Amino acid sequence: MDQIIIHVDMDAFYASVEIRDDPSLKGKPLIIGALPSERGVVATCSYEARKYGVRSGMNIKEAYRLCPGGIFMHPDMEKYKSVSAELHKIWDGYASSSEAVAYDEAYLDVTRRAGDFEGARAIAQEIKRRTFDELGLTCSVGLAYSKTAAKTASEEKKPNGYFEIPTPEAFVDLISDRDVRVLYTVGAMTAEKLHNSGIHTVRDLRENSDKVVSLLGKQGRWLAGLARGIDGRPVVPYRPEGAKSIGREVTFQQDTADFGFLSDVLLLLSFSVERRAKRVGLKGRGITLKLTYSDMKSITRSRSVSLTDSAADIYAGAVEMLGKTQKNSVRLIGVSLVNLTGDEERQIRFEDYLESADGSKEDEKMRLLGFLRRRYDLDFASHLDDIYKPDVLHKTIEYMRKHGGKKTR
Repeated sequence: MDQIIIHVDMDAFYASVEIRDDPSLKGKPLIIGALPSERGVVATCSYEARKYGVRSGMNIKEAYRLCPGGIFMHPDMEKYKSVSAELHKIWDGYASSSEAVAYDEAYLDVTRRAGDFEGARAIAQEIKRRTFDELGLTCSVGLAYSKTAAKTASEEKKPNGYFEIPTPEAFVDLISDRDVRVLYTVGAMTAEKLHNSGIHTVRDLRENSDKVVSLLGKQGRWLAGLARGIDGRPVVPYRPEGAKSIGREVTFQQDTADFGFLSDVLLLLSFSVERRAKRVGLKGRGITLKLTYSDMKSITRSRSVSLTDSAADIYAGAVEMLGKTQKNSVRLIGVSLVNLTGDEERQIRFEDYLESADGSKEDEKMRLLGFLRRRYDLDFASHLDDIYKPDVLHKTIEYMRKHGGKKTR
């Protein structure tokens, strides 16, 4: 057997952590995300809430309509990140290679450690036991010969489930009469194309592989193979240097056409992007600005810059692009550092030698934060570590939006 792969997926992760920490929430429809009075979506929800039709990604207003008696809570991302680190520490110890898909999900290559399926079965059960015994949380585990099959297996018996798909033949038998959406990479648009061509099930796809290849090209060839159980993708650990961009965005609770305020928000977002870039040792040669207007039209603007990870550079590029956009009411704003590369590839620029004379990037960052302090009477510089946290960042920006700033421009 070429590969033995385990897929671990936590059950309603955010909600389960909150229920673990507050047992009074057990058995109740708990919805993590925005509050009903706010803009936003459902991040996750308990299985009791799912019985009402609530699901991840749903608009929070719709979730409230379906489940007005639910308990709505903001997510505590710092807590979830901490629990996630403990989870992955348990899981990674069993794998020669581990691919974290999210805070609560991972692929584990246990081929060498397990030796055979019987050994892998024991590992899978031990992972379930330790996850519950040490962290008080349940997970669903799939054991299979490939990544796609392992992912499919982990979804078969949720919540707190376990399922095996040992061979390509077993995979094909399981999914043949299911909708094509069951296959990896088939999203809504691809499924619509296939459905419109008379291809609804995996069996249809397998029996019309030439048609699928003609319709979808390279993806079609991949799907034709997958419909026969072929998936040789290895488990690849996530490496920060493989990221295409590092960004942060925020959706306002009320649209705003105050572009002075939007510039101030870009400064906080730029600091957040800098923090994330420095943590993984990446710099970028480009900056991207994203705006979503009140009519839901989204635009992006990009520009090249000298290699940087500085909030001052990110902000300067973003605010310049902002000044050239239409001054309509804005719902969402974001900024990203793109065209990333590692620290070791950075070359010293002429400007670097002048920083001590002309003022360092750190001085410029402190000057900008000082401006924000005078404008909003908030000590941003002393509380950056808190502001980097998503929930605090959103609350700070909402405070700025509601209370406005002193007219210092």
